[in-house]
Amino acid sequence: MGTKILLAEDDKNLGYVLHEYLEMNDFEVTLTKDGEEAIEVFQKGNFDLCILDVMMPKQDGFSVAEQIKKTDEQIPIIFLTARALKVDKLKGFRIGADDYIVKPVDEEELMARINAIVKRFRISAGSTSAANYSIGKYSFDYENQQLAIGDTKRTITTKEADVLRALCDCQGNILDRKTTLKTLWGENDYFSRRSMDVFISKLRKYLNDDPSIKIRNVHGKGFVLEITD
Repeated sequence: MGTKILLAEDDKNLGYVLHEYLEMNDFEVTLTKDGEEAIEVFQKGNFDLCILDVMMPKQDGFSVAEQIKKTDEQIPIIFLTARALKVDKLKGFRIGADDYIVKPVDEEELMARINAIVKRFRISAGSTSAANYSIGKYSFDYENQQLAIGDTKRTITTKEADVLRALCDCQGNILDRKTTLKTLWGENDYFSRRSMDVFISKLRKYLNDDPSIKIRNVHGKGFVLEITD
C-alpha cells in the first residue's frame, strides 16, 4: 500500500501542484482547503503523515496539529509556511512537528523529507525489535546505546546513536544530509554540518573492526552505510 498523506493547503495553485507531484511519486494524497476540513478528513481516514500549511482559514496549522496529536500522538507532521520566523518554528516543534518547510516549496526536497520521516516511523512502529540492528559483525542496541562486537561493548552518546540508527534505517541508500541535519540538529548551518561530519568520523572508528562495513560520503548528498559480503 502507498503512503497515505493528508495535505492541508488553502492556496489552490500550490495545493494542486503538490498533490499532483506527490501522487506522481506514488504517494496517496488527500487535499483539504482549510483547517476544519483537514480535521474532519483526518478523523475519518487512516493517514501515515500530515502536511499542514500554517496560515489557513477557519483553523491554522498549529491548532490543527494539536487536535490531530490528541487523536494520534505518533503521526508525523510537516508544516508549510511562508514565514521563516524562529518563533514559529519553535512553536511547531513544541507541538510535535517532524519538519518545517518554508515556501516556496522545493518539491524534490519535500519528497526526500517525507521518505525519510515515513521510513523512520514505520520501522520504529513495526516491531519491538526495530531498535536492534545487525551491522556486519556488530550488534547495535539503539535504546541502550550499546554497540557490540564479540565480547566487546561500547556505550555511545545519544546523538551518535541517533545518527547510527538513521544510517541503519537507510542502509544501502543515501542518508540525506539536509534532512538529517534538520531532523537531528534542527538546523542546516556551517556548525551543524561540521558537527555531523565529526559524528560520522567517530562512527567510522567505532565500526573499524569489521572491514566489510563502510560509511561512504556522497558529495553534495549525504552518506551511505554499506556492508559487503
